[in-house]
Amino acid sequence: MKILKELCLILIVFLIMAFNSIGENDSKQKTIVYLIGDSTMADYANNYEPGKDYMKTRYPVTGWGQVFQRYLVKDSLQKVNQLIKTDSAFVDDRARGGRSTRTFFQEGRWRAVYENLKKDDLVLMQFGHNDAAETMTERYVPIEGYKEFLRLFVNQTRSKGAVPIILTPVARNYPWADGKLQNVHGLYDQAAKDVAKELNVMLIDLNRKSMDFFTQKGETFSAENYFMNLPAGKFEAYPEGQKDNTHFQTKGAIEVARLVFEGMKELNAAIKK
Repeated sequence: MKILKELCLILIVFLIMAFNSIGENDSKQKTIVYLIGDSTMADYANNYEPGKDYMKTRYPVTGWGQVFQRYLVKDSLQKVNQLIKTDSAFVDDRARGGRSTRTFFQEGRWRAVYENLKKDDLVLMQFGHNDAAETMTERYVPIEGYKEFLRLFVNQTRSKGAVPIILTPVARNYPWADGKLQNVHGLYDQAAKDVAKELNVMLIDLNRKSMDFFTQKGETFSAENYFMNLPAGKFEAYPEGQKDNTHFQTKGAIEVARLVFEGMKELNAAIKK
């Protein structure tokens, strides 16, 4: 009887070890791609406002992070295999409307990401829209502070063995001059580039990519099809319509997500050289 009990105990221990091993292998086969940033990146459909029906209260506003998973499916991962070395990836979108680098940190949102980071995860960071809001003191961050928080996100990401990627802030649909969309982000665009160069961090110039894309499509077409400029009576959440050249309709979010993935492919190609 004693021997039988010992054998049963050994079997139980073996099963526990096997189960843990399976769990570890599963986690190793999946890379988490964390997105940290503001409303242009946020996922409005995934319990953004608990208890509220997204289709009735927010749609069609769509952050590009909300639709980014479609670009990280198994077939497309081969195109970024130097960045994502596993056979699957999961987008964990932590972006939130109205947040600057400072408020994202102060509210504990960065800590929640940092504590879960593991080796080879990715952290894509896109701030600047709210950091630059001088008239909104609750979110405003001057240039040097903006740089310092980016440095913090980068250094702490690296301390976990994860991979940081800085993004310049995505374009708004203004101002336009001579048929071309201009940079609305002032020095914050360059500040992100400066930190990337200083710390030797990978950078996706999303501001430039999106300015070029929207310029190609034209001001009116972009406003009506990509940004939240809505006619009255078309969407339940906006019965009186909407004029918003910052946030995206679903089509706009999909195009911006595509630009980000293009940037990842470019970084991947550079690593291979």
